[in-house]
Amino acid sequence: MRHSTYKCNNGCPVEATLEIIGGKWKGVILYHLMERTYRFGELKRVMPGVTQRMLTKQLRELEADGIIHRKVYAEVPPKVEYSLTDVGESLRDVMMMMRDWGRNHFGL
Repeated sequence: MRHSTYKCNNGCPVEATLEIIGGKWKGVILYHLMERTYRFGELKRVMPGVTQRMLTKQLRELEADGIIHRKVYAEVPPKVEYSLTDVGESLRDVMMMMRDWGRNHFGL
């Protein structure tokens, strides 16, 4: 994980969690990866507002934090798949609560 030490206060666990999953697109990436494994282009298509640069950056951060797994296949053209790790899977309840909160408060 990229982040391992915090000078804790009462909000420390929340701060740590938001540091890992915070960011405009990380929640959306995780939500989609809860459904199935995706290739980069597939993720880009289901998230039309994200730039290629930003998607790459957010995926790299999630991978570095151990939330997602990046599998590279040795073929031409290169094939890369993204899936949740066990740590990423442990965020399922949090993501579903966020989805439900958004539905309830924004009528989505």
